[in-house]
Amino acid sequence: MNKSQKVVVVTGASQGIGAEVVKAFRKLDYRIVATSRSIKLSDDENILSIAGDIGDPATAQRVISEGVARFGRIDTLVNNAGIYIGKPFTEHTAEDYAAVMNVNMAGFYHITQLAIAEMEKHSSGHVVSVTASIDHAAISGIYSVLAALTKGGLNAATKSLAIEYAKKGIRVNAVAPGIIKTPMHAPETHEALGAFHPIGRMGETSDIANAILFLDSAPFVTGEILHVDGGQSAGR
Repeated sequence: MNKSQKVVVVTGASQGIGAEVVKAFRKLDYRIVATSRSIKLSDDENILSIAGDIGDPATAQRVISEGVARFGRIDTLVNNAGIYIGKPFTEHTAEDYAAVMNVNMAGFYHITQLAIAEMEKHSSGHVVSVTASIDHAAISGIYSVLAALTKGGLNAATKSLAIEYAKKGIRVNAVAPGIIKTPMHAPETHEALGAFHPIGRMGETSDIANAILFLDSAPFVTGEILHVDGGQSAGR
């Protein structure tokens, strides 16, 4: 095992943004610990796939402990797992609320706590979370309360953690996307969803992966919420 090779943990790694992030880091020769509920085993010996519910503390524990056992270190954590349930606020059920909180909040909390504890041992590391721009500027016609509640909370937590760990060699940042072309959005909706962005189109998964790679390679950047949203956060 080559312990000098960097290692990144990616949650929500089976499709969409997460799958693109895995591909982007492998091109840079990172070793990957990839997790999601439906992750498949990889033929690549440099990718460790771990299936499970990221909101479950036991899954988070497995991801970090098995990642360290296999590759010897954790350099970067990409908190990408997230779900969106778009309904008018008064139509949300208790099950909707629990599902969003489980993935978006508990899924961030448990694995980030464990990853930072591992990074502290080496006084080095980077946490970057995929959040959202919707907490910065609500958009008429998009039901976004649960997204704003959870992803906006992660934006705030990013700044808090960045300051708490700045002197310990650990950076914490976030990428706040607009609406991205993923399997979550049917192709027939792309034109309408693209119109919500001042730039006039939806984003690509590569836009988010490239932003994450930039933050990972920027040692003087911490506490940053990088909006990759086609101008949504700037105004409409």
